[in-house]
Amino acid sequence: MAGSAPEALLVGLGAIPGAWLRLKVVNHFEPMVPKKHWGTLLVNVISSFALGLVLALDETCSASSGIALLMGVGFFGTLSTFSTFVVELLNELRAGHLLAAAALAVISIVAGLIAAAAGYGLGAYG
Repeated sequence: MAGSAPEALLVGLGAIPGAWLRLKVVNHFEPMVPKKHWGTLLVNVISSFALGLVLALDETCSASSGIALLMGVGFFGTLSTFSTFVVELLNELRAGHLLAAAALAVISIVAGLIAAAAGYGLGAYG
């Protein structure tokens, strides 16, 4: 059933609100902070936590669930955005803000890993 129409529909149904929410969150933070990447960081950390949680819950279910496709791949997959993070990092580097770029990279990766581990731990052992 991999790649079936019902699976694609589940991913699509989750993707639309996930992408919309990302746009809202990033645009909400834009006037408050000088750099747009703080909104991107927030959605990526939240998504990392949620994806860890969904992964753990999906592993504990006896049968594969459409929830992992709807929420994990669809909603949280589009809420997070690696490509935007990389472009924002590139912009910092191009502007000569090496310390800001390094901080953004380290904070994003470390916070994302911690969030994913916390979500997974909650789902697996909570």
